[in-house]
Amino acid sequence: MENNMQDTVMFKKVEKEEVKVTKQILKEVYNALKEKGYNPISQIVGYLLSGDPAYITSYKGARSLIRKIERDELLEELVKSYLEKEVV
Repeated sequence: MENNMQDTVMFKKVEKEEVKVTKQILKEVYNALKEKGYNPISQIVGYLLSGDPAYITSYKGARSLIRKIERDELLEELVKSYLEKEVV
C-alpha cells in the first residue's frame, strides 16, 4: 500500500500499565546516568534520536532497561508529560 505524504498516520494508544512501566524505567535510567556523572537529558535525547543504546550507561542495567521499551513509546510519554504540565 502506497503512503500518501498528505495522509495522517495514527499511533496506537499506549495502555496505562505500559505507561507506569515506561515512567519507572525512564526514572531508573535517568538516575543511573546521573550517578555515573552524565547529563541524563542529553544522553536520553541522543538515544531517542539515534537509536544507539551506547548513549545509555550499562550501570545498574540501565541500557538493558531502556531497550525494553520502544523509542516511540518513550517519546509519547515524554511529550504527553510535558504538554500536560505546560499547556493549560
